[in-house]
Amino acid sequence: MIIKGVKAKSIKDSRKEPTIEVTIDTNVGKFSASAPNGKSKGKYESKSYVKSLSKDIDSLESLSDYFSEEYLEKFEDLRRIEDVVKGHIGANTLFAFETAVLKAISKEQKKEIWEIVNTNAKKFPRFVGNSAGGGLHSSTSKKPDFQEFLVISDFNSPEKNQKNNLEAKERLKYLLKKKDPKFNEKKNDENAWVTSLNEKEVLDLIGQLNIPFGVDIASSSFYSRKKYHYKNPPLDRTKEEQLMYLKNLIKNYNLFYIEDPFDEEDFESFSKLLKFFPNSLIVGDDLTVTNYKRLEKAIEMKSINALIIKPNQNGSLIDLANVVELAKKKGIKTIFSHRSGETNESILADLAFGFEADFIKCGVTGLEREIKIKRLIEIEKRLK
Repeated sequence: MIIKGVKAKSIKDSRKEPTIEVTIDTNVGKFSASAPNGKSKGKYESKSYVKSLSKDIDSLESLSDYFSEEYLEKFEDLRRIEDVVKGHIGANTLFAFETAVLKAISKEQKKEIWEIVNTNAKKFPRFVGNSAGGGLHSSTSKKPDFQEFLVISDFNSPEKNQKNNLEAKERLKYLLKKKDPKFNEKKNDENAWVTSLNEKEVLDLIGQLNIPFGVDIASSSFYSRKKYHYKNPPLDRTKEEQLMYLKNLIKNYNLFYIEDPFDEEDFESFSKLLKFFPNSLIVGDDLTVTNYKRLEKAIEMKSINALIIKPNQNGSLIDLANVVELAKKKGIKTIFSHRSGETNESILADLAFGFEADFIKCGVTGLEREIKIKRLIEIEKRLK
């Protein structure tokens, strides 16, 4: 596949905020791809754009002629793209560009995108679905301090997992109606139920659903001056008190999945929690930000046994492949994840299947999220 030209433009994500779409003109046609936006971001994430979205668009188009001599035919050839654009564009732009390239290669070779990643892929990821939310993803004044309450079906089939997660989310709606006088069936950034309950009250309800579940605490979002500042109810906790509180929650609710339980700098507290609960998933996101060196440190300090993989958090799919390889080598579970501001791209599903991720986190409902889920179900049906 040969790239004849590259263009880019600004489009709107699911939160109606600007993001980038890249279109490449090739010998096998034109292919477009877009990148999502994160609202809850780790401080160590790669920059979405070098200076701004518009500057990235200009930079990418000014480099258009540099790709015309390259023949791209396999996943590893993305490195040639990165050699040209390094330092000129940010992570969102690079991810959208590389996604468009994978689409073109798969078209030319008459293969699925996941086959370009790994032609021998067979394992389907379990679904991690956001059912109720708080934190930065909800705009109401009274809400849970924890950002996401997640249902995690444990079937080997994407179709069965989605059906089970949908049923669980619907049952949760009726439980919220009974418990939360302010509940009006509204949904937040990630299409999760908006509630005024606190985290323990929500966990009381989810515990009735007969499905594995967990939380994305997103602790960095309410941590400052060496304390975790809870608002519902108002309470400040030191890191020692945060550890004790989470230990009690995990025991009392049999939590299967705990994402970002501590601030993104606190590898040590992650490690302490994992030592107490080696059979739960202690998940790094803001801690590790799909970054190889951050993951190396987390492994060295035994801070996590699972990590979030967000393709646009890094930008480079080559770097992402290295992160996944290291995680698998060290027995760390991988969770490919959407962002709160999503687009109608389905590439996350192909990447999760191609890299044989253990989980995929892409919500339960909402057009931009269902596109990823339907893509995995489509892959499942084609392989039957």
